[in-house]
Amino acid sequence: MGSDLAVVIVTYNSAHVVGNLLDTIPAALAGLTADVVVVDNGSADGTADMVAGRGDCRLVRSENDGYSAGINRGAREAKDPPAILVLNPDVLLAPGCVPRMLAALRLPGTGLVAPQVRTPDGALYRSLRREPTLARAMGLNFTGLPLFSEYVSAPADYATPRVVDWALGAALLISRECFDAVGGWDETYFLYSEETDFSLAARDLGFATRYEPAAVLTHIGGASGQNEKTHAMQIVNRVRLYARRHSRPAAWLYYGLTVASELTWAVRAGRRSVFAVLALIRPSRRPAELGCSDRLLPS
Repeated sequence: MGSDLAVVIVTYNSAHVVGNLLDTIPAALAGLTADVVVVDNGSADGTADMVAGRGDCRLVRSENDGYSAGINRGAREAKDPPAILVLNPDVLLAPGCVPRMLAALRLPGTGLVAPQVRTPDGALYRSLRREPTLARAMGLNFTGLPLFSEYVSAPADYATPRVVDWALGAALLISRECFDAVGGWDETYFLYSEETDFSLAARDLGFATRYEPAAVLTHIGGASGQNEKTHAMQIVNRVRLYARRHSRPAAWLYYGLTVASELTWAVRAGRRSVFAVLALIRPSRRPAELGCSDRLLPS
């Protein structure tokens, strides 16, 4: 008899956090069985050797082909589970959270379940998001208005279960049916926007993303760090995501709004946003892993 679910964790220089996550999994399962697969994307800090020395998971050593590629590799290695719990290595699961997520996944029309996310000091983390639009590309997230903000920020929206456009990819439970219908995660993003793409593609096929606040985890954050290069990936991929889902004129407008928004951040926040602007307007400055350095409009 197979496991109740697979747990797929993709690591990259995560030796300082992944052990703590693995320690929380038994209590989080609350009696369920899981095939725990850790895909290491070429860590240089001993992550793979540390994981290999444990007896509670299976290690898959991999090239660093990106986060989505790691998830897809883990899903292939898993023993044909009915559901796949995708976890960042820098989270800690609360006891009993996995059965609550599975119960939500069984609700009609549900393809993905996102838990409530807390910061290390116990504060609510705003992990729910709205679909990207032209209005939400204007850099007006600070208003908190749904028309202009991709972030779901009202505390009341986190108090009860609900269907959302997408949610932070630090922890997502996905039905195997949904995973297979979408065709896995899009590996061309390499890093960032992959969970947005997957959730919206799943919705297109009739699979909703459901938020379940009874399931809780803590997100430490920053396990692989963020620098100028990864920030550029994040911004370029936002444009790519929008361009792939909308008309070319709309995509160009989104591109222009994103450049303008990042310019304002460059004035306020400095080097990372400067690097992102350069990556947007000079394709040759884009990270090679994205594979979109041959055209001005990234797609």
